[in-house]
Amino acid sequence: MKALSRLASMLVLATLPGLGHAAQGEPSGCVEVSVDGYKAPDYPCLSQQMSSPENREARRRNLEAMNPDIRTKAPNQAGLATPAATHIRMGNTFGTSVKPQRPVSGQ
Repeated sequence: MKALSRLASMLVLATLPGLGHAAQGEPSGCVEVSVDGYKAPDYPCLSQQMSSPENREARRRNLEAMNPDIRTKAPNQAGLATPAATHIRMGNTFGTSVKPQRPVSGQ
């Protein structure tokens, strides 16, 4: 009887390390270590979080929002001079002189 209970307890103790590893899984957050006031983030963990497949669609939408199609913008929104704006600035000297009638503000 003692041998049977001893064998059962040894089997239970032998399976405990395996149960502990299975319960851990993947960490949900990254660990940041601070030594003497200097922070050292876990770069491999951060890279793994940024390259996860769930975030690919969100990353693509963010890139599209940050880089809008410049062909659909008006020229003055893209920083280009329009003929109407140039005509306003040049005044009656438009097409006849290189010096504007109304100089750019700030000069």
